[in-house]
Amino acid sequence: MQIIEPASQMQSLALSLRREGKIIGFVPTMGYLHEGHLSLMRIAREKCDMLVVSIFVNPTQFGPAEDFSQYPRGFERDSALCQRENVDIIFAPSAQEMYPDGYATYVEVTGKMTDVLCGYFRPGHFRGVATVVAKLFDIVQPHIAIFGQKDGQQLAVIRKMVADLNMPVEIIGAPTVREDDGLAMSSRNKYLTEEERKVAPAIYNSLLLASKMIEDGVRDTETIIAAMREFLDSFDMFRIQYIEIVDAETLECKRQIAGKVMIALAVFLGKTRLIDNIVIAL
Repeated sequence: MQIIEPASQMQSLALSLRREGKIIGFVPTMGYLHEGHLSLMRIAREKCDMLVVSIFVNPTQFGPAEDFSQYPRGFERDSALCQRENVDIIFAPSAQEMYPDGYATYVEVTGKMTDVLCGYFRPGHFRGVATVVAKLFDIVQPHIAIFGQKDGQQLAVIRKMVADLNMPVEIIGAPTVREDDGLAMSSRNKYLTEEERKVAPAIYNSLLLASKMIEDGVRDTETIIAAMREFLDSFDMFRIQYIEIVDAETLECKRQIAGKVMIALAVFLGKTRLIDNIVIAL
């Protein structure tokens, strides 16, 4: 397994691999890997000749009051996990490498898709996401890239960017990987106290409640959202940032359940912000 830091070296190698006819699979991460990340690597490994994983905590997607400096890091641990999953290359650039002095170019998906859900509460976040993913695609030159459904809005935004900019990359969405009690795996789960961790599965249970209501015939989204709020409020530990039901592809808010919808929420549990979602197709 190679570990590469310079973008020019990674890009040169990737272009050489493509000339040789190698299929490059790519899993972009911010490190502190968990089973969710590893599941993305396994999906990519089955579809490619050369598997590249990036480890880069991207500063441009963090707001001024967010947890960039505290975001968990552990490169030696991450490297060992990548080795175990038969990763061929880790691309681990520095912030200076990705955003050198004088950097002034950004990619942004505008409009309703980034004005809702997390985008509403984290202005500039998806500009940072789109910019770094576009740069990584240029550097790594992947044929396929795997992203988790847990970050459902991010997945939709990246698909839109790739389509709009005619990027020759196949985007594959992978199912959310969960702990045994249903909590979506996330690097931020380590921030939870023991007491907070015990109640955290209620986030997923609120989504299951919504799913059961839809299964029972409820179609009014306000009714479903109200039930989810009441359920989470009963624990006295959650601060709900949003609960929304949107079209799974366009992210437009839905008043009635129809077609393929994403039920998404963001909550604070103590100081930790957690997100989750499920997709339901009727």
